[in-house]
Amino acid sequence: LGANYPFMTYVTLTHGAAKLVEVFGTEKQKATFLKKMYSGQWGGTMLLTEPEAGSDVGALTASAVPQPDGTYLLTGTKIFITCGENDLVENIVHPVLARIEGAPEGSRGISLFLVPKYWVEEDGRLGPRNDIVCTGIEEKMGIHGSATCTMALGGRGACRGELLGEAHKGLAAMFVMMNEARLGVCMQGFGCASASYLNALTYARERRQGRELTAGPGAPAVPIIRHPDVRRMLLAMKAATEGMRSLLFYVALCEDRARVHAGAPEGERWQGLVDLLTPIAKGYVTDKSFEVCSLGVQVYGGYGYTREYPQEQLLRDCRITQIYEGTNGIQAMDLLGRKLGQAQGRVFQDLLGEIQAVVEAARGI
Repeated sequence: LGANYPFMTYVTLTHGAAKLVEVFGTEKQKATFLKKMYSGQWGGTMLLTEPEAGSDVGALTASAVPQPDGTYLLTGTKIFITCGENDLVENIVHPVLARIEGAPEGSRGISLFLVPKYWVEEDGRLGPRNDIVCTGIEEKMGIHGSATCTMALGGRGACRGELLGEAHKGLAAMFVMMNEARLGVCMQGFGCASASYLNALTYARERRQGRELTAGPGAPAVPIIRHPDVRRMLLAMKAATEGMRSLLFYVALCEDRARVHAGAPEGERWQGLVDLLTPIAKGYVTDKSFEVCSLGVQVYGGYGYTREYPQEQLLRDCRITQIYEGTNGIQAMDLLGRKLGQAQGRVFQDLLGEIQAVVEAARGI
């Protein structure tokens, strides 16, 4: 799983960036960027976080100055940019949040820009290198397969970008990508937890250590899965991973139904459930994933804490998912402050209705 992190992360980021172009881009921007991004020829990132503007995105200081040709010159520094610089693709397209010169303070004044690593000429060919550079690599506790970069925009005063969507509505636009990324992070955490459980289960079946609790002296060693505490941990891991899988599959089902019924009241109902369940899934799945990975280390005992086995890597790699795309405390604030009150509480009542229907169906089995 660890070896696949660069691929998993880059696919998620590139798809999300391309979706922003698809939803908010002009016809020219779509023709220029979409095919090469969706095909993987070009990559994508997301540039939100700044040294003094992490969770409080509205406090960002990156600025954009309009130019006579309709482009913008951007300046600023962004941090924690996953895959911000690499040689895996020909070009990297950076969606960047910045404030147009003279725009209002706070989140209402933020706009979204497309800033490619290499400027794209009118005929689609790659032009000169843009003035956006990686100035450092943040050393992480885990997921070393994908670099996290500090990116400087406009160090030479020549970082060119194009406005994506409407001016001053960039934060709302970026949430199209953010919400999708949050569900991607859920899958990342779940993948770690599932791998940790399966590793631990196999190890517990093969590792012989100690006698049965009720066995007498001289009894042979048994696989550790026969010991009550190991079985307790494995059952906890199994229950949690199956719960995560069920929750994520249900959110995916709601997404499918929302798309099938797009433009109709039924589609709005299912989309409302997706919106409500996104912070729940992100918070629950990633919190439980870390617990499962920690139990996986415990099942292995001393070996679990060494790099000879994969459990310690899964624990390190999984930890970031509770921080990615808004910390889990922010997910709780989103749920209580925004999502529970959607449509005067109707969406939450729809979810309770779905839960009640499942309970009633189970009682009839």
